[in-house]
Amino acid sequence: MIGPVPTERPPRVPHLDDTSRAIIEHLQTDGRRSYADIGKAVGLSETAVRNRVQRLIDAGVMQIVAVTDPLQLGFARQAMVGIRTTGDSTRIASELTTLPEVTYVVLTAGSFDILAEVVCSSDDELIELLNHRIRAIDGVIATESFVYLRLVRQLYDWGTQ
Repeated sequence: MIGPVPTERPPRVPHLDDTSRAIIEHLQTDGRRSYADIGKAVGLSETAVRNRVQRLIDAGVMQIVAVTDPLQLGFARQAMVGIRTTGDSTRIASELTTLPEVTYVVLTAGSFDILAEVVCSSDDELIELLNHRIRAIDGVIATESFVYLRLVRQLYDWGTQ
């Protein structure tokens, strides 16, 4: 007899009403837009928009940050590093997040178990990061680096569902 199949529950996603979605979309288009302007567009007061934005930030739904091109800011080397692992890839991903040069970590399916975006001040720093810190993590069996030559497009205004 085969027992019940364990099911994993998807992560809890906060309920977003149409007004919260509209606020997010306005901020995706222009993160500096005033809460008063957004309030006029969505039919709320400035205070109500400010409170909703804070709740969305606290819930981890969004961040408000300045998106920059590291290459334009003097960081000479940016790369995506594909990482093949053995064992618990979530542990390795968690360890990668402690490295200050690592700006993005995602678990993947396919040729790599993890993709990590890194920003370094030089090629020497990238070599040191790869050889002495990333490849030194227990369970990392191989890496492949994709060095960025030029940032062509980077958007964060995909809207909401």
